[in-house]
This record gives sequence, C-alpha cells and structure tokens, in this order.
Amino acid sequence: EHRWSPYEDNGGTCMGVAGEDYAVLVADTRMSQGYSIHTRDNSKVTKLTDKCIIASCGMKADAITLHRMLKARIVMYEHKHRRQPSVVAIAQMLSTVLYYKRFFPYYTFNVLVGLDDEGKGAVYHYDAIGSFERVPYTTSGSGSSLVMSVLDCQLQKLNQTVKTPDLDKPQVVELCKDVLSSVGERDIYTGD
Repeated sequence: EHRWSPYEDNGGTCMGVAGEDYAVLVADTRMSQGYSIHTRDNSKVTKLTDKCIIASCGMKADAITLHRMLKARIVMYEHKHRRQPSVVAIAQMLSTVLYYKRFFPYYTFNVLVGLDDEGKGAVYHYDAIGSFERVPYTTSGSGSSLVMSVLDCQLQKLNQTVKTPDLDKPQVVELCKDVLSSVGERDIYTGD
C-alpha cells in the first residue's frame, strides 16, 4: 500500500568524537532518496559559532530549516548578551527548538559538537524530539549501527585483551575518515 508522507529520509551518516581539547565532527556528502542519488556534494554540517558546529541526518529540507532557525536564535542571543552562546547553551537551545515541534517534528537526527567553557571537547546526541545527552562519541544517520561498533572498539577499548595507547587528535581524525569510508561500502545511503 502506498501512502503520502510529509517526511523523506535523505540518508547520510555523521559522527562526533570529543577529545581532551578538541572535538571532531565528520559527515558524508551524499543526498539520496530511495535508490536515487540526488547529489554527491551536499554538506550535512553547519558552523553555528566559532566553537560549535552541527550535523543533521534525515530529511534535508528539515535540516536546512532547523539550521537557519538555530542561527537566527544565536544572533538574537548575541544581540541580547553581547557574546556568543556557549556550547552547553546551544545544546539546550537545540533541545528546546526540537521539543517545541514535537507534534510535527523536524525529521532530523542531530549531532552537536564544540568546545565547552573549560576548553574540553563536547559531543551531544539528539533524537527527533529534543531528548539529548552529552557523550564522549556518537553517530547518527543511516549507517550509525556500522559506525558505533568501531568507535566502541577503537575509542572505549571495549573487549580488547591487549592494552593499547589512547588515540591522539590526528589519529582520531584518520579513524573517523576511515570509518565513514568503510560505511560507504556497506550503506547505500552513505558515501562521497
């Protein structure tokens, strides 16, 4: 049975990793619908402030609208307080914006990353209606189940019998690139 839906999943995968004094956010650039690829050059990432960026997977139209809404609210915050909002403030703002639309939600699955007031990396994971959590690393989108197991193994060192040193920033960046490239081999909605 075929029904009309106001939502469309345009696919894609994004991931965020928090470090001691950095945060990494990686996302693919493919936008697809079903088995059709609309473009291979469409960023899911938007810079919100000097210390905060967001990536949204799901419906691209809703992601564009959400990012514009956040940028407008950040400008209002800057005019009122004469400074940029912190990552923690933006995290709460995003949750409020998503929850406000809970009865007809933005069909986006968001990862917000940045540096907090102490200079430490911060990664926040959201569902479509604003529930969020600060985590050391996360992933969202169509290939998230493939990404999370690798991040658990390489970053948390789960189920490893041999002690290995923690990864530094360049190694984390390379890991993120490799993981996303590997997901593109298995998930038709992720790539480029």
